Amino acid sequence: MNPIIQTLKEHNIGEEKIAELFQTLTQNPMMAMGTIQSLGLPPEKLQGLMMMVMSNPDLIKQAVEELGLDFSKVEEAKAKLKASQEQQ
Repeated sequence: MNPIIQTLKEHNIGEEKIAELFQTLTQNPMMAMGTIQSLGLPPEKLQGLMMMVMSNPDLIKQAVEELGLDFSKVEEAKAKLKASQEQQ
């Protein structure tokens, strides 16, 4: 099982909420960070989860595939995120 999904399930985050989170990650990664923070995870788990999400896009791809979502949206989101970082 994907470690991001596993961490969320360990903290009783439901399947529907997990799918919603990854849908948000594929469409708007910055908004997804706020969603992750609102899940009520303990600070030490939240920090580790944020690091996984931000530093390892392959984990996001694996989770999206595991959940049966459209990965092309992840690629679009990565491009948007990169473009916004370059503008700053």
